[in-house]
Amino acid sequence: MDRLTPKQIVAELDKYIIGQQAAKKAVAIAVRNRWRRQRLAPDLRDEVAPKNIIMIGPTGVGKTEIARRLAKLAEAPFLKVEASKFTEVGYVGRDVDSIIRDLTDIAVNMVKSERTAAVAVRAAELAEERLLDLLVPPSRVGAPPVGFEAPQAAPHETREKFRTMLQEGRLDDRMVEIEVRDRALPMIEVLPGAGVEGMDQVREMLDNLLPHRMKRRKVKVKEARRILAQEEAQKLVDMDEVIAEAIRRVENSGIVFLDEIDKIAGRERGYGPDVSREGVQRDLLPIVEGSTVSTKHGMVRSDHILFIAAGAFHASKPADLIPEIQGRFPLRVELRSLTKEDFVRILTEPQNALSKQYTALLATEGVDLNLTSDAIEEIANIATAVNHATENIGARRLYTIMERLLEDVSFEAPNMEGVKVDINAAYVREKLQDIIRDEDLSRYIL
Repeated sequence: MDRLTPKQIVAELDKYIIGQQAAKKAVAIAVRNRWRRQRLAPDLRDEVAPKNIIMIGPTGVGKTEIARRLAKLAEAPFLKVEASKFTEVGYVGRDVDSIIRDLTDIAVNMVKSERTAAVAVRAAELAEERLLDLLVPPSRVGAPPVGFEAPQAAPHETREKFRTMLQEGRLDDRMVEIEVRDRALPMIEVLPGAGVEGMDQVREMLDNLLPHRMKRRKVKVKEARRILAQEEAQKLVDMDEVIAEAIRRVENSGIVFLDEIDKIAGRERGYGPDVSREGVQRDLLPIVEGSTVSTKHGMVRSDHILFIAAGAFHASKPADLIPEIQGRFPLRVELRSLTKEDFVRILTEPQNALSKQYTALLATEGVDLNLTSDAIEEIANIATAVNHATENIGARRLYTIMERLLEDVSFEAPNMEGVKVDINAAYVREKLQDIIRDEDLSRYIL
């Protein structure tokens, strides 16, 4: 993040997300503040709390996309979860502590991948030596064929000849026998009420306690090189250092995107336990405020993890959240509904624009798809009209319309190699006008 200023972060987000400048600006400042905090004196650094954000807006306007793109830019431990998945502690379902455990697992994998990449060259060299030992066993290097008294080549020369052939790929299809770790675990009975998370912890505990069995496999040299390189890389990477660095990153630069937070908004109804709404809010509060969570990698503090929440809030409002949660999300940004002009830009401007995606997909079949500007305008008109007449699902409406529009072309594409298909406004109206006129039908199709 030291390479990206808030203005540059917004510029990067602009490549994929149309509009919503207020939300982009808020998250850019929040992420940059993480970098700034790292450069403070230690006594002041602990006092600077993250400024958590709630993004409010209808579905399909870019809330989740902002979070996804931000994660790639930040190069920090990032986790996206849906608040509606959690239940109050003591009930069947996931508890909110799993957020920090999952984030820590992501960070460990991230750091491990970095360290593995750093030792990849050395690991490949060691794997090559092990492969040569298999192909040319040291005790038999240079041994004469049966019936000959003198060796044909010196041991060193024979090994180097095989090394050259190995590096040139001439031995890739030869079969070798290698020893690999047997990862099979004994069958264990699934306990009633035990969730997936609990079972994973049991499996990992057994994996660490039981002796590692080895089994022999016959594989091609190319596959053996990959397996052996992975084994050597694992030996070269210090997992204690990896875990320590991962926990440091989680505690200082971790980001959690809490989606669908409006689904847990709502006050106690006065009858029965509210285990998936206010109960979840109460459990979430200490995590957001800052607490220490026990993970399989060690204790992790959540005091300085940045939380970005998002929700449509059309059946509730932020004020329906408990006051303590509201206080821990001091920044609120509203994302506006998309207009026809936004749809036109979404279809053409982003690097991952739908028009570019479909053109590239059909080009793999040799079909030259050409969407004219008036066709783009008509698609935007229809998306706006259908969103207004039925449910407003934002930019996701474009997916349903494009699929319906290009259904016949996609179906016949394997038999249309070399054909140029021009999609204009008249073609769009012909394919979709009947559905738009029949509002009841459009509810099911578009």
